[in-house]
Amino acid sequence: MKKIIAFAFCVFTATSVIAALPPLTPEAQEAANLAKAKTAYGDKVGAYQLCQAQNRVADRFKVSGAPAPAACTAPPPFVPPVVAAAAAPAVPVAPAAK
Repeated sequence: MKKIIAFAFCVFTATSVIAALPPLTPEAQEAANLAKAKTAYGDKVGAYQLCQAQNRVADRFKVSGAPAPAACTAPPPFVPPVVAAAAAPAVPVAPAAK
């Protein structure tokens, strides 16, 4: 029983610590976005390679008169996400002298 109570206490403590983490810095957020974009691109490339492999197998075992397998579309080259430029504060203009 003590182990269950201790486990429950640890779970509640861990969730409160995770909830109290500070937000990411802009540099860390950009790095996370780049990693997410690279992962998504890798998934697209993997899907394309899988499609090609499936077509090779389908061609090998194709029965005469059967339609050809669907064509695979290659993913475009990787383009990193655009970094949002920090908005420069507007410089106040001095009023013209009269």
